[in-house]
Amino acid sequence: MAGIEGGGTLSEVYQSARKLLLRARDGIERLERFETSVSGADSPELSFAVKKDISQIHSLCADMDRLWRSIPAKSQRDLWKRKVEQMAEEADSLKDGLDKYSMRNQKRMLEAKERAELLGRANGESAHVLRIFDEEAQAMQSVRNSSRMLQESFETGTAILSKYAEQRDRLKRAQRKALDVLNTVGLSNSVLRLIERRNRVDTWIKYAGMILTVVIVYFFWKWTR
Repeated sequence: MAGIEGGGTLSEVYQSARKLLLRARDGIERLERFETSVSGADSPELSFAVKKDISQIHSLCADMDRLWRSIPAKSQRDLWKRKVEQMAEEADSLKDGLDKYSMRNQKRMLEAKERAELLGRANGESAHVLRIFDEEAQAMQSVRNSSRMLQESFETGTAILSKYAEQRDRLKRAQRKALDVLNTVGLSNSVLRLIERRNRVDTWIKYAGMILTVVIVYFFWKWTR
């Protein structure tokens, strides 16, 4: 009779442990479904509940291990020993599955964190590269502007020199006409020498103006580089 009562008490504990085992197994299956979903979502609450159930199963197994030893009938003791050992093995298996899931989840979270950090660094480097490109584009635009200004200055200087050349030709023609007129009217040699000296002074002024224009264009070109 004592064996029957002991077996009944052990049976109640076993049924409680069995319910916890089924619930923990279902919880791990749900966690694995979360893991394989597209979003890869996690449920910390479910993980904690499964861990708590497994811990309680181990506690009940310890109680059952004490209870089956008090059963008088050897056959009953052997039967309950195998049941308790099997229950403990299944609980250990569930614990291993939960531990592996936790490790995979931690690894996945670490990889996600590393990807986020890499993406952040990549965005920072991209902004730096874009800033460099923008600075180079501004420098190229400045060079083009300087080149255009230099070209305009060169064209202006060329036009000025052309005007001086035209004026020189006109002065020469006017000089020849004046000499012809003076020779015709019979002016003295002193007057002719005075005119020639004035012509040389005009020529020096003309060349000095041309040289000054070239110097101004050169220094403007150096300044815009």
